[in-house]
Amino acid sequence: MKKLFINIKELIQIEYIPVTRICGHKMQELNTIENAYLIINNDRIEDFGAMKSINLKNYPKSNYYIKDCTGRMVMPAFCDSHTHIVYAGSREIEYIDKIKGLSYEEIAKRGGGILNSAKLLQQTSEEELTAQAMERLNEIMSLGTGAVEIKSGYGLDTENEIKMLRVIRRLKELSPLTIKSTFLGAHAVPLEFKGNQDAYVDLIINEMIPMVSSEDLADYVDVFCDKGFFTVEQTERILMAAIKYGMRPKLHANELDYSGGIQVGVKYNALSVDHLEFTGEKEISALLNSDTMPTLLPGAAFFLGMIDPPVRKMIDAGLPIALASDFNPGSSPSGNMQFIMSLACIKLRMLPEEVINAVTINAAYAMGLEHELGSIAKGKKANLIITKPISTYAFLPYAYGSNKVSEVYINGKLI
Repeated sequence: MKKLFINIKELIQIEYIPVTRICGHKMQELNTIENAYLIINNDRIEDFGAMKSINLKNYPKSNYYIKDCTGRMVMPAFCDSHTHIVYAGSREIEYIDKIKGLSYEEIAKRGGGILNSAKLLQQTSEEELTAQAMERLNEIMSLGTGAVEIKSGYGLDTENEIKMLRVIRRLKELSPLTIKSTFLGAHAVPLEFKGNQDAYVDLIINEMIPMVSSEDLADYVDVFCDKGFFTVEQTERILMAAIKYGMRPKLHANELDYSGGIQVGVKYNALSVDHLEFTGEKEISALLNSDTMPTLLPGAAFFLGMIDPPVRKMIDAGLPIALASDFNPGSSPSGNMQFIMSLACIKLRMLPEEVINAVTINAAYAMGLEHELGSIAKGKKANLIITKPISTYAFLPYAYGSNKVSEVYINGKLI
């Protein structure tokens, strides 16, 4: 049965002629229809428009499920293009260390951080990892997320990286969410390779990448190209190997320093470069001449007490911006995209229109899903949010800490 939503207070992020991404000052624009209707046919958006243009007599209840959305807004579900949702257990002990003043790098150097998560994951079965991750997926879905990218990177050896990616494959089967998988074997250097980091890079290139490809386990490849992790040269070696197997790059870059990660991402046509706290004129210039989406993770910078990326300079220069949660146990233990929107407004001084564009169409682009998701357009997948009664769409990032979502539709179905 088709679904007809009527009396929508405001239909947000509509497109008559779909675009792939929104750049620069155009991010301050948001196409909406007040007092609108929307029709879903199976898992797709069939039609939408103003209520004054529809005759409800032509839509009998015998053929349509009719939902009255008086006082409520409808918008695309969030796309979260950077997460580490498959992990074993939490790391609140390190949270206490952070409170006491230890830095992210100091915790990592003494075997904490990513290495701690790797140890836990290696001791946990695929079944348990799947069960834990499904709980997190169900939580973020209830908060409005309709698509999510999930990375490996807590295995740090061939067996356990493959285990993580098999878990992600299983999640794709179990969850209605649209899920993209990313191989992140180069997330950190295992303790046994300290002092011989290039040997670990060799292992990634010669053993992990071929095995990942043979089982078709990853859509993308990622490298933590930053101070204290992987160099530009090591990143290039990994990317060149993965690209030969059909994996497009998505990079961790410039979170801790001016690492060259942004430039190497652009050089190898990365779909996105993420974090970007350390972004200067050279980095902005490189991104301007590329198809790479700059993706900011304000939850991580907030949790770690780091500097914020220069987002106003980036937008003023004409760049697009996507936002993602970085949901992980060490530096951003939340996948609540509503809170990410609030942080972007409060900490980064982004406008409500900018953050809505950044968590919908631009975030869909950062996942390679811009033709399927991210806007209200005919033929696109019906991943939608119905809000609680709210005054304006600016209320979405304004009322931080409260859940503004009333209902979520994934693939046209109420979850």
